[in-house]
Amino acid sequence: MKKVVHITDEQGTHALAEKLARRCSEATVIYLNGELGAGKTSFCRAFIHALGYQGRVKSPTYTLVEPYETERWRIFHFDLYRLSDPEELEFIGIRDYFQSDCLCLIEWPEKGDGLLAPADLQISIDFSDNGRTIRLHGLSEQGIALLQQL
Repeated sequence: MKKVVHITDEQGTHALAEKLARRCSEATVIYLNGELGAGKTSFCRAFIHALGYQGRVKSPTYTLVEPYETERWRIFHFDLYRLSDPEELEFIGIRDYFQSDCLCLIEWPEKGDGLLAPADLQISIDFSDNGRTIRLHGLSEQGIALLQQL
């Protein structure tokens, strides 16, 4: 299942991320694609805050992953942009992040090809003439169910 959403500003990105986050009821892996500056990290920040995290949400550009905890979830925000070899993910114990109480948001997933859990939902954020076009593609039963609820 696929959905396409056109937004004109950052608030639109935040609203979509919040709506999606509030519908997560089980472990979910989300891949985020898009050019630099398209809004992937902004989407992740709004998603994490919508799940109840109160603190600062940092970009994991240099750390590869930033963990966040809420009463219900362990949330892992990955940014693989600077990853030079997917095997580096083995050193951080990548398989340990994909547990039943975890939500994983992964920017630049193609850099971790072959070592990441499969995506439930793939989100592509692209620049458009008057804002952004966000394409959502459900890749599992969980991902499709999330899109049906939007």
